[in-house]
Amino acid sequence: MLGYKIKHILHCCVFLTIIIGALKVRIYRYLSGNDKSDYSTFTILFNCIKLATLISLPHMLFNFLGLILYDAFPGKVKLKGSPLLAPFINIRVVTRGDYPQLVKTNVKRNLKTCMDAGLKNFQIEVVTGKPIGLMSHRRIRELVVPNEYQTKTGALFKARNLQYCLEDGVNELADHDWIVHLDEETLLTENSIYGILNFVLDGKHPFGQGLITYANETVVNWITTVADSIRVTDDMGKLRFQFHTFHRPLFSIKGSFLVAQTGAEKHVSFDNGLDGSIAEDCFFALKADSLGYTFDFIEGEMWEMSVFTISDFIRQRTRWNHGIYLVITSNLIPLKNKIYVVFMWTSLQLLPLAITCGLLPFIINLDYYILIDLPGIFIHIITTYTYIYGSIQSISFENYSTLSSVMLKILLLFSPVTVILECIALVCAFFDRNYYKFYVVNKDQSVANHQD
Repeated sequence: MLGYKIKHILHCCVFLTIIIGALKVRIYRYLSGNDKSDYSTFTILFNCIKLATLISLPHMLFNFLGLILYDAFPGKVKLKGSPLLAPFINIRVVTRGDYPQLVKTNVKRNLKTCMDAGLKNFQIEVVTGKPIGLMSHRRIRELVVPNEYQTKTGALFKARNLQYCLEDGVNELADHDWIVHLDEETLLTENSIYGILNFVLDGKHPFGQGLITYANETVVNWITTVADSIRVTDDMGKLRFQFHTFHRPLFSIKGSFLVAQTGAEKHVSFDNGLDGSIAEDCFFALKADSLGYTFDFIEGEMWEMSVFTISDFIRQRTRWNHGIYLVITSNLIPLKNKIYVVFMWTSLQLLPLAITCGLLPFIINLDYYILIDLPGIFIHIITTYTYIYGSIQSISFENYSTLSSVMLKILLLFSPVTVILECIALVCAFFDRNYYKFYVVNKDQSVANHQD
């Protein structure tokens, strides 16, 4: 097996070779005179459209720098201090309580992982809208949110439950204690626990975020899992670069594998009204940034599963689209703290146009001006590579015994299906004007199998 450093060097060589090679071919075509400038109305129109799609350049540049400047294939996390010296860590799972068996199973698994990793000063706290009936254990707390509970600003859904934990008389944590936020399907690993311990022992930043992968155990739907591979690359690319370099959530965060110091979380709060209730993680991060709090990237990875059905995938993406729109249009977040999220959200809306601009030269005689085409080529390569890298990082190919099985997974990487699904979700988000609907996808495999 190749060493992790060698893997990173090979990855950098391949990545840079593809980018430089594609750009050199385009520049050579221009210098050789094969690129005949066309200033017809039609050509100018489509060059203007392609110019608009370049708004995704900051996002892609952060992904590129994160994958090149930092180890793309990190090995096992090395513990830098004793768990006995770590402050108290509250592992908080938030759920509506619709899938109690899933929560019970994952709580048991996470408890065992914590014990096996040597974590000493911790508690697993499940915050639920419905009673689950967790086993009685000194390190497990089940907290049921009362139906009559209301926040001061009328926050709903997950934000409401998260805020309930911070209320006086409910919160049992000191300001210097730490909270690790998980979704109901999230599984801890020894690597993530070591990374969290290193982060809280260091204590330089009140907030941190780590990597989540989606193809570690049973894969229910390979199409949605491959589609989520881009999220793996985002973690290792733009999120890691923004946190290590600027210590700011320029492109937001994810709500799971979020580590927060209790005092800082209480100050920022999740009580941000309806606009902060759909993409509560994004709103929280940008609000924290506006208040001057800093972030860092946490080593290690946690495990989750991608959604099981195409319909759930589309509903999930639709909710994210609506939620981020509510964040970027909120007057509570200054423009300077959300400008990169505005770029990211806008580039997503222009995805169908970007695809059209990429396909048109193969269909009709259309040339893009070189100063527009070069960054467009860079964006296209980064986008394609995000799926490839994310899948390699997520999928344990040694778990598949036959060559045909492995080839099937690889072929999915080059399938346009995942991009088509993203476009369908955009269309659904455009026509669905119910921005305050919080659709919760099913992540309980036993329920999914029973429904099938």
